[in-house]
Amino acid sequence: MAEPTVSSTSSPELSPQSPPADASTRNTWVLVSFTAVTNLTDGVTKVALPLIATSLTDSPALVSGVLLTLTLPWLLVALHVGVLVDRSDRRKLLWLANAMRMTVVLGLFTALVADVVSLPMLYGGGLILGVAEVIALTSAAALVPDAVAPAGRERANTWVTAAETLCNEFAGPFVGGILVAGSASIALGATIGGYALAILVLPFLVGRFRVPRRSGQPELTVNQQIGEGLRFLWNQRLLRMLSLTVTGLITCWAAWFALMPLITTKELGLSADRYGMLVGALGVGGVVGTMSVGLANRLLGRRWVMFGNVFFSASMVAVPALTSNVWAIGAAAFLGGMGGTLWVVNSRSISQTLVGAELMGRYSAAARLFSWGSIPVGAAVSGALAQWLGYRVTFGLFAVATAVVIVPFLRVFTPKALIEVEARIAAR
Repeated sequence: MAEPTVSSTSSPELSPQSPPADASTRNTWVLVSFTAVTNLTDGVTKVALPLIATSLTDSPALVSGVLLTLTLPWLLVALHVGVLVDRSDRRKLLWLANAMRMTVVLGLFTALVADVVSLPMLYGGGLILGVAEVIALTSAAALVPDAVAPAGRERANTWVTAAETLCNEFAGPFVGGILVAGSASIALGATIGGYALAILVLPFLVGRFRVPRRSGQPELTVNQQIGEGLRFLWNQRLLRMLSLTVTGLITCWAAWFALMPLITTKELGLSADRYGMLVGALGVGGVVGTMSVGLANRLLGRRWVMFGNVFFSASMVAVPALTSNVWAIGAAAFLGGMGGTLWVVNSRSISQTLVGAELMGRYSAAARLFSWGSIPVGAAVSGALAQWLGYRVTFGLFAVATAVVIVPFLRVFTPKALIEVEARIAAR
């Protein structure tokens, strides 16, 4: 029997009522504000911690270990967090995640001020921050369909993605580089305030953010619910392919982020604030991507717009393999950032259409287990390869590896599949 291209498991009995237009608009602005504050703070944190590590060691493998610990929880706890998100109030989980972040950063701040900070402390803090990120991102992805009416979701996805990109990849790294250049303790102190501010934004959300269950429905065990999420992702041919494609592309991003702090500060001689500006090129490209996604979809269609991200991500890692010119590396980062947001906006619209509310947490966790779970793998492999072969050869190998995703993407995301997806999105 032929495998269906797309299908939906949305259940009217389990899906929450769509919020009214005024609540939907208000929730959109609250989500955008929360996303902006947390991602600005995350951007500062993710620049500060690797730069602190470069002050403790010159080893590419040890510095890339910071990114490894920040992302390893996607492999370790993502599936269990997905079950938690589908069982719990998703807004309360966002509060929990930010409280965890504040606690960890406060501890690192104290160690830094006391001049006792060490690599093991950074690694331990990175692991806890990584768990908090798994909880926060999985909860936020599942919360959007509860908070925003179907007619406004693509706009909400665009604005949320713009806030993520602008703050996490542009403003955050830029501000983080400036703050670390002044003092790493100042940078960490600022993040404590950022996470606290984000907590204060969440009460303004209107609605219910816990999916009700049918009366009399048997309570499944955690492992059974994890199995449901994994089987759903595997049986959805289009969603499965998109998840595997982005897994390959995010591995390239992981290599870039793992090696670039040491390359820019040690090989290229850039200061911390200049490194922040270089990373900020990703954010500028991302903002351009979110501003142009609607026009690009109309002119080229979602399929080719998302396929363009393959080439943009490849260019991001290919250029540092060919040249040490900072402007060229920044231009490639700009293209990578633009492609990333074009992909994210479209993939979120597709998944929110095809996935029922009762499975959104487990689906998001399962999808990110493979995609975001590839980040620690990419960070570890790139660090080891750079240690043995040098960073240029390493970047070249990752650029070539992106070719693996081209054939499955084109074979599964066919024009027919695109028509089916667009019909479902229009019918929401």
